[in-house]
Amino acid sequence: MTYETVIGVEVHAQLRTKSKMFCGCGTTFGLSANSQTCPVCLGLPGSLPVINRMAVEMAVRAGLALNCSIAANNQFARKNYFYPDLPKGYQISQYESPICQHGWIEIVGAEGARRIRIRRAHLEEDAGKNVHETGTGGSRVDLNRAGTPLLEIVTEPDMGSADEVVTYLKGLRDILMYLEVCDGNMEEGSFRCEPNLSLRPTGQKEFGTKVELKNINSFRYVKDAIDYEIKRQTRVLNEGGKIHQETRLWNIERGETAVMRSKEEAHDYRYFPDPDLVPLKLDSAWIEGFRSSLPELPAVRTKRFVSDYGLPEYDATTLTGSKGMADYFESCVQQFNYPKTVSNWVMGELTRELNNSETEIAASPVSPERLVSLLQMVDEGTISLKVARDLFPELYRTGKTPEQIVQEKGLTQVSDEGALGKVIDEVLAKSPAQVAQFKDGKQQVLGFLVGQVMKVSGGKANPGKVNELLKKKLSP
Repeated sequence: MTYETVIGVEVHAQLRTKSKMFCGCGTTFGLSANSQTCPVCLGLPGSLPVINRMAVEMAVRAGLALNCSIAANNQFARKNYFYPDLPKGYQISQYESPICQHGWIEIVGAEGARRIRIRRAHLEEDAGKNVHETGTGGSRVDLNRAGTPLLEIVTEPDMGSADEVVTYLKGLRDILMYLEVCDGNMEEGSFRCEPNLSLRPTGQKEFGTKVELKNINSFRYVKDAIDYEIKRQTRVLNEGGKIHQETRLWNIERGETAVMRSKEEAHDYRYFPDPDLVPLKLDSAWIEGFRSSLPELPAVRTKRFVSDYGLPEYDATTLTGSKGMADYFESCVQQFNYPKTVSNWVMGELTRELNNSETEIAASPVSPERLVSLLQMVDEGTISLKVARDLFPELYRTGKTPEQIVQEKGLTQVSDEGALGKVIDEVLAKSPAQVAQFKDGKQQVLGFLVGQVMKVSGGKANPGKVNELLKKKLSP
């Protein structure tokens, strides 16, 4: 039997606030365990929560960017369950009244562009973290993360493959990072995704039993986990087995999913309005103020890069995948109006050095101004393209200007016809066979002769000038 895959995704995006959702404790990642806690996030008796206004603002901005309706009246609820990293015995979340509903984002897949519907996006606090110590048989609880603001974004079951899920997640992550409401760091848990996957016989309308996948911290593992789970469920169904509603963890080392627990239903959490928090009411004018201040989002910017700069779709998509990279590119083009040349260097030499040094583009030691200086030197014939590429790593490492490096190393390109003529005469004298071949009509030999001139000149000869002078000297 053939099956259709049906996938919805839940994403927990940690909001970039300086303090937690309901208290004043900090949210800095990586500090010593339990150093960012207080009676509120520890759930001590008598402590009362206070809503973080900045978290609400970030949720509204995200909801607007995701084409959601923003609820003027919404309420926080208690989600009750017991786990060591949940000190209160409940999580403050939203249930019946989420802050954002009925949105969508567009993805482009193998079948073209289409919308992935967003059912809801709601605010909640994060739980703590259980730290399992290898070899001791024990675990510890770090509550630094407890109470950190999250925006949980839930899609409709609109996706049918791992590739579509990855495309959606990348698009969503880019939007949140452009808005600067989430840093998108999957390894640190700032952007956590949980696909919900089921299979149904092809042509059947009713959904199959869904399985939730957890413990996935990269796009590659999202794809691997979904592909594995599709194969597993297909095998179980074809053997006459039954899929159980459960949560499964992705085991990176074994490349397979494993049962974590049976999947709860909403009623298992016994939701009820939080009695310590009054209903949250948002003014419509306040909401619209955020709509007017939204930045240009990735999809719109990509289209503009294609139309305004004449870039290929691939270049535009790559450059706009990071707000920092897109800003860097545009800063360069404002000073050096050759978009494709700038694109090649930003995606090539600069990105390679950034990756090698694990540096974000915002902290690049090569500023847009210095990259432009280098490109202008090539454009003006001061140095060759090869020399520019060869010196770029030093430009990146040392912080020197292109002019300083070129001067110190004596890399200025030779364009003087007299000096070049002497080198060309020397090469032609040593290459009688190639000269004869050229005169017999083998034009491709010219490339060999240019290469020899460049070699003798130590790469300093202006290749365009060399081509021109060679043709003159070889003409009848």
